[in-house]
Amino acid sequence: MEEELKCPVCGSLFREPIILPCSHNVCLPCARTIAVQTPEREQHLPALLQPRAPAAAATAGAAGPGPAAGSEAECAAGGGGGEHADKLSLHSESDSGYGSYTPSLKSPNGVRVLPLGPAPAGSSSAALPRGAGPSSSLTCPQCHRSASLDPRGLRGFPRNRLLEAIVQRYQQGRAAAKCQLCDRSPPEAAAVACEQCEVLYCAACQLKCHPTRGPFAKHRLLPPPSLPGGPGKAVGGARKLPTCADHELENYSMYCVSCGTPVCYQCLEEGKHGQHEVKALGAMWKQHKTQLSQALNGVSDKAKEAKEFLVQLKNILQQIQENGLDYEACLVAQCDALVDALTRQKAKLLTKVTKEREHKLKVVWDQINHCTLKLRQSTGLMEYCLEVIKENDPSGFLQISDALIKRVQVSQEQWVKGALEPKVSAEFDLTLDSEPLLQSIHQLDFIQMKLPPVPLLQLEKCCTRNNSVTLAWRMPPFTHNPVEGYILELDDGDGGQFREVYVGKETLCTIDGLHFNSTYNARVKAFNSSGVGPYSKTVVLQTSDVAWFTFDPSSAHRDIVLSNDNQTATCSSYDDRVVLGTAAFSKGVHYWELHVDRYDNHPDPAFGIARINVVKDMMLGKDDKAWAMYVDNNRSWFMHCNSHTSRTEGGVSKGATVGVLLDLNKHSLTFYINGQQQGPPAFENVEGVFMPALSLNRNVQVNPFQFSLTHSACQPKEKSYCLLKVIA
Repeated sequence: MEEELKCPVCGSLFREPIILPCSHNVCLPCARTIAVQTPEREQHLPALLQPRAPAAAATAGAAGPGPAAGSEAECAAGGGGGEHADKLSLHSESDSGYGSYTPSLKSPNGVRVLPLGPAPAGSSSAALPRGAGPSSSLTCPQCHRSASLDPRGLRGFPRNRLLEAIVQRYQQGRAAAKCQLCDRSPPEAAAVACEQCEVLYCAACQLKCHPTRGPFAKHRLLPPPSLPGGPGKAVGGARKLPTCADHELENYSMYCVSCGTPVCYQCLEEGKHGQHEVKALGAMWKQHKTQLSQALNGVSDKAKEAKEFLVQLKNILQQIQENGLDYEACLVAQCDALVDALTRQKAKLLTKVTKEREHKLKVVWDQINHCTLKLRQSTGLMEYCLEVIKENDPSGFLQISDALIKRVQVSQEQWVKGALEPKVSAEFDLTLDSEPLLQSIHQLDFIQMKLPPVPLLQLEKCCTRNNSVTLAWRMPPFTHNPVEGYILELDDGDGGQFREVYVGKETLCTIDGLHFNSTYNARVKAFNSSGVGPYSKTVVLQTSDVAWFTFDPSSAHRDIVLSNDNQTATCSSYDDRVVLGTAAFSKGVHYWELHVDRYDNHPDPAFGIARINVVKDMMLGKDDKAWAMYVDNNRSWFMHCNSHTSRTEGGVSKGATVGVLLDLNKHSLTFYINGQQQGPPAFENVEGVFMPALSLNRNVQVNPFQFSLTHSACQPKEKSYCLLKVIA
């Protein structure tokens, strides 16, 4: 409320406030500082614009022009004498006490005013009070509308005694009211004020000195002036009744409806308000109070809504602060994750470079050692032959010449074409394409997240192979909603519930180890930080009746050399390396054979099954992901987790056939050599998803033919064998 009690000119609480014709208030001392005079050239009006005033007004005009005259002077300053309609309109407006005067200067306190002009020679303005000259006016500091002053000057504006009383009560309320009967020093704060006793009491003194019984029972106790809703008058004095501005000895008794101002009975008798509609002051007071109360009800409702709105805004402020901190933490975490991912990828790339370097160095050193050995042998033979040639014994020479000639020819044949060419290049065929990543980093920004749309299955890319299915999908074109990943779901092949089989960012997925001769339903949906989008259409996929597979180049060790459409396997290293088949088995009875096509220096190839994550740089069966039989030219052993069991006589040689029988109905694994079972069943309690596996070195070559399986309903004697030729 304090803002309502401050003067717009000085910014302090009102002192002797007066009411301007525009209904705004201003301090009387401040009004004296902003009163202005109209320049001299605007004081004389054309005869056409002189108002026709009654005799009383003409008499008053002889002493000094009234408000109308001053307004006409302002109006005449607006233009020359041709636009009579506009002049008369302004004259009519100024005659009501208002004008459109806009000051051209601005005072330091924010009020725009005109400088005071010199009074015309011979004018009577010097004899009038300050600010009451014939051309004086006052501009409202709030709405900037001007009002002319009558001969009474600023005293002609009514004094706002109600506002003055409210200011006085407000000033008293700001000072802490103290109990007037307390013995303590300092006295306690007053709790109540007696309207009849005109005394302030604290809570203790009120119970002690002013009980609510006996003679004090009818006294009215009010809050002290320092509390909201305190007494309407200062304790110790009564408010003086306001008097008429024109007749200072008379109190207001009536209300002029036409002028909208309280009047006394002399104002009615003198004729100034005689022809106006007047009503009783008390009745109009109650009526206007009722109107103000009704208007306040609407304002009160709006104020209540505004308070609730402020509470809502403050809650939003708090949420903004909390969400801002959360998003900052999330952003830092995301950026740190990017840095960590880049660091990990850097380590992986460095590992690749190191492995490539070591591989090249090993190949070159092997070639150096091999070439050095051959060169030493050839050089020794050459020196020996030269010494033989120097001998002069024909018979002795002819005895050994044929053998020497053959040895020289054989030595020459060892240097075949390409033997003196490096097997690897000194250059590294590794190029790191970092430009897309840099562009992505530069384009990294915030986006408005919405649920992703429905993915579209690319049926032309969806296929089945053996017991594996491959699905491909893409997002609809012109999709702006970001996608963080996809969820691929597959049923159990028997019309059961869907289950998640893949969650990631790729749009192509292959699922291995499914059942043969089964029908699967698949669907996919996308997700981002806003949630999970709707499912795609369901696609139906049928797995193969019979398994046909070859060696898998994608999962094989890099030393494995595949040829003949991935049906022939050998190795470039003297160490054992693992290669897997392209099919995976989870149920049924399966049998395949491998033919040993080359077998040199008695190596130990291993045949069996393995999981997809088997270690591939050592012999099959040395870790817990493989079950194998390794065999030489005389005997064989079963091996799992590097444990050797069941040594059995009988080995392999060039042209031998090794068979593998995986019975997932009985969960057993059995091996065969040349059609005969090699030892007892190798392993029991074999469960899970397995792939055909083989480990070999450069002394063995395996050439498989085709693979087939029997379904779970078939008995072993009914199974159809598929020959896989192994060349060793």
